[in-house]
Amino acid sequence: MSNAAPPLFAAREPIFPRRVSGFFRQLKWVILILTLGVYYITPWIRWDRGPNLPDQAVLVDLAGRRFHFFWIEIWPHEFYFVAGLLIMAGLGLFLFTSALGRVWCGYACPQTVWSDLFMTVERWIEGDRNARIRLHNAPWSLRKAQLRLTKCAVWLVIAVATGGAWVFYFADAPSLARDLVTLQAAPVAYATIAVLTATTFIFGGFMREQVCIYMCPWPRIQGAMMDPGTLTVGYRKWRGEPRGKGGVKRQQAAAEAIGSGDAVARYGAALDKNSAGGRQSRSGEVLGDCIDCNACVAVCPMGIDIREGQQMECITCALCIDACDDVMAKIGRPRGLIDYLALDDEPPTAPRQSAAVAGLAESPAGDVAGATQSPWQPKPLWQHIFRPRTIFYTTAWAAIGVALVVALFIRPEIDMTIAPVRNPTFVTLSDGSIRNAYDIRLRNKHGEARDFRLSQVGDTGLQLVLEAALDTVVKVPADTSRLQRVYVIAPPQTRAAGQSRSDLRLWVEDITSGERAYGNTIFNGKEGLDEHSAD
Repeated sequence: MSNAAPPLFAAREPIFPRRVSGFFRQLKWVILILTLGVYYITPWIRWDRGPNLPDQAVLVDLAGRRFHFFWIEIWPHEFYFVAGLLIMAGLGLFLFTSALGRVWCGYACPQTVWSDLFMTVERWIEGDRNARIRLHNAPWSLRKAQLRLTKCAVWLVIAVATGGAWVFYFADAPSLARDLVTLQAAPVAYATIAVLTATTFIFGGFMREQVCIYMCPWPRIQGAMMDPGTLTVGYRKWRGEPRGKGGVKRQQAAAEAIGSGDAVARYGAALDKNSAGGRQSRSGEVLGDCIDCNACVAVCPMGIDIREGQQMECITCALCIDACDDVMAKIGRPRGLIDYLALDDEPPTAPRQSAAVAGLAESPAGDVAGATQSPWQPKPLWQHIFRPRTIFYTTAWAAIGVALVVALFIRPEIDMTIAPVRNPTFVTLSDGSIRNAYDIRLRNKHGEARDFRLSQVGDTGLQLVLEAALDTVVKVPADTSRLQRVYVIAPPQTRAAGQSRSDLRLWVEDITSGERAYGNTIFNGKEGLDEHSAD
């Protein structure tokens, strides 16, 4: 017997998911339309910011070193906003994973969204599961080549639109679209579109589940984010086993209560499964609810069998729930055999087996024997959502969000940064005065040009001189910055001239609005000047 380790990579076996309808499939459609709509439409939304400013609502302006998001404008020195949003995104992913498993992977991940779109096109052109399997196994013919070329052509159009939409976020969309069509756009735009087109076409068309299994790190990280209280897609083995096909013994009252299964609550559905009567094989063996139809496997985009337990490949898209619920409704069994459930909600004993031992005899009143016993119930839904881990993630996520909002509203409309000139650190003038030079960057975040006055803390004896200016007023254009060389001079008799380092605070004032900002720096003096003068 060989003890060789399993291979790290397995060749891809084509997967042909079957069409399915239900609540979770409809939810995926809604999320797919919303996410694709936001992605493709957002660059074309206009937002008036005034003259000489871009009017695109969402724009990453690399040339102007600015990020515009509707009324919010992020400057390079405010990158902490972007860092905060990235941290919030990570905490949000941790939060949803700890509460509901890999819902991001199953519903909103770009790989999932575009793969779902590509599979829809494939199903529309080549047919549903059985038709696609027959076409895959059939020898090449004119019809097969025509279907494959048509499918790839539609995929290519979607891929080009995907790459094109991405570059529109980095330049004015209408202007860039015109330049792309007339072949006047920058080469980097065409290169970016080509790369994104190729990756979208290959990942969405030919490497769907392999991207999730081999390229994405999240399936391996999710184990640390989940615990027995996490709600995730699972199979109620105690209800479904042993599997098999067989008849259904229904009691009239149970049939009226269950009906098509629609009356059963979504979460914790049909835990008292024996109220619908038992299933028996022809040999008299008591069977579980699973009829082994493999509908859950046929609809899975990852090609796995959820009945085998939790697996790394599962993206919790919940399509298997829709497929199983449909089968349960058709055979008159309660829904929820496959459902969102938590591992710590498994019953301490097997209710189906205990009921089978007690018997399924019908009482004179038409009730099922033992049906009046109180069924085992799982924890309430809120206890799974509000756990110490999820509360911690929610608190941290909200705290960072509040901090970013506060920082956004209290940030000044003018700003300055001070960079002392280090070579030389100071210059001794002919009268013995010490001069330091500083490069000050003034930022005007207003929509019109403003005059800024520079000054330093009074009564220090220091003099402030601006290079190439007659006074201390600087005009800064609208929504931009200006670099100004400033000299600070300490006469020989001042304290700053004789000390090696002195604290210095420089102020900038918006003459129009009166708003002020300051920056702290260091003034470098001539050490021991007094001692040398005394000698």
